[in-house]
Amino acid sequence: MPAQFKVPNIPYNEDGWGPTNIPEQYKDVPYAPFSKGDRLGRASDWTSSAFRGRFGDRGGGPGGVNAYFNFFYADDEESFHLVDTRPPPRPRYGPRRFQRFQRRDRDDGRRDGGRDTATERERHRRERAQQLRRGQWNAYWQNRDQPRAVFASSVDIRPEWTMLEQIPFTAFTKLSQAVGEAEDITTCGALEYYDKSMDRITPKTERSLERAENKQFFRVTTTDDPIIRRLASEDIGSVFATDAILSTLMCATRSVYSWDVVVQRVGTKLFFDKRDGVFDLLTVNETSQEPPPEDKDSINSVNALSEEATFINQNFSQQALLKDGRRFTFEEPNPFAAPEDDVASAAYRYRKWKLDNDITLVARCELDAVSEVKGQEVLLTVKALTEFDSKASGVDWRQKLENQRGAVLATELKNNANKLARWTTQALLAGAEQMKLGYVSRVHPKDKYNHVILGIQGYKPKDFAMQINLSVNNMWGILKYLVDMCMKLNEGKYLIVKDPNKQVIRIYEVPADAFENDYAEEPLAEEDQVPVEAEANVEMLEKEEDGEI
Repeated sequence: MPAQFKVPNIPYNEDGWGPTNIPEQYKDVPYAPFSKGDRLGRASDWTSSAFRGRFGDRGGGPGGVNAYFNFFYADDEESFHLVDTRPPPRPRYGPRRFQRFQRRDRDDGRRDGGRDTATERERHRRERAQQLRRGQWNAYWQNRDQPRAVFASSVDIRPEWTMLEQIPFTAFTKLSQAVGEAEDITTCGALEYYDKSMDRITPKTERSLERAENKQFFRVTTTDDPIIRRLASEDIGSVFATDAILSTLMCATRSVYSWDVVVQRVGTKLFFDKRDGVFDLLTVNETSQEPPPEDKDSINSVNALSEEATFINQNFSQQALLKDGRRFTFEEPNPFAAPEDDVASAAYRYRKWKLDNDITLVARCELDAVSEVKGQEVLLTVKALTEFDSKASGVDWRQKLENQRGAVLATELKNNANKLARWTTQALLAGAEQMKLGYVSRVHPKDKYNHVILGIQGYKPKDFAMQINLSVNNMWGILKYLVDMCMKLNEGKYLIVKDPNKQVIRIYEVPADAFENDYAEEPLAEEDQVPVEAEANVEMLEKEEDGEI
């Protein structure tokens, strides 16, 4: 029998909207608005008696919607329970910190009651270590997103240069080399005597920094030194350098800024040279967490502070000397000065060290002054630390130098670790018995021309090296590693470059004529400068004379 479908009878209202009558089963049913957001999970309660008092007499649910279609069975909810009986997780922060202090008080009470204190001490030690690690991680996450400073390279790497080696600083950490005492070859120059009254300067008795405008200072590289040329021709050594270059190589792991050293392999000899302008300026806050910016217009930029620190160091080294005319002269005169020059107090000791059976190092080492102690002359190096703004370091020298000098030195060791390590290395190479460190500050943070001396401190180089955690054997190990690597190279010219933003040293092979004309031109005086229009006219006249126009 085929399926049949019977259409229900639907009443039709011709005069209005909607059905004409309501079916019997839907009569007397109250109308309630219904929202799509309402949940229909259980049977409806048409009397809404269960919701009077919970949502009001009208039975309005949340959002003002009548809850005729909602029904909650109280017995069902009371019988419901969780199967998992584990306690809820405790909050990581907040009340737990207070509870920890309460627990510590209770533990202290037990300890006072005669309990074993070894376990308590071990627990406290672990808590302190955990707090320290938590603090380090907090500092890491705070500084992780801060932009890091990007420094420029000390030399433009040419595309035609060939990189031969790339050495990370981690390869230098465990190097060690024991080198015997140095042997003096010859000494040159003359030294003035140190003024011992400078040691009594305090921030309350500060002294203005004077300018040594007419004094001549020399920064001659290795191959331009006539004494080293003579010693090389006499086969006194196989490796030749200056103390400034050697200290840079020995303290390479502490450097942040980029630097470069020219290496020339001539036969069986090795010469370490510097380019013009490199190593001549001192760095300021090189190893600080917030190094100076490279803004050329600021008086606190990298270049401006380097020039200021070099200017202060030269003037301070001459002001710390007696002006009575006494001089301690050495075997030979100053090899770089003319007879009419007003030469600054400086002496040069040419010394040699035996690195191994085949390699002998010859270096020119510089001294600044001499002092008379118990009837004997003591050789000195005189250097100056600079303060340009107490807010940059966080330590005010005028307040801390007199009573907390150790805190000032610790801050300088943090911000200028490379510079202090190089000064200590130079003093050790020169065989100085003492090194004088002066504290020179600006008169006003915004005045870079006027300075005052706030104090001077003397140290023995060997003791100071131990104080700043400078390993002498590690320094010689780094130098021996680089010398052995350069000795394996063929004859020619090479360049050792410290990467400006990575702890890496690279060795490049460069052409023989590289850096021959690499010098900085001094600006002409205003009366000697030629206007642009005049230069154009001169060029046009020259072309007319040559027949090009």
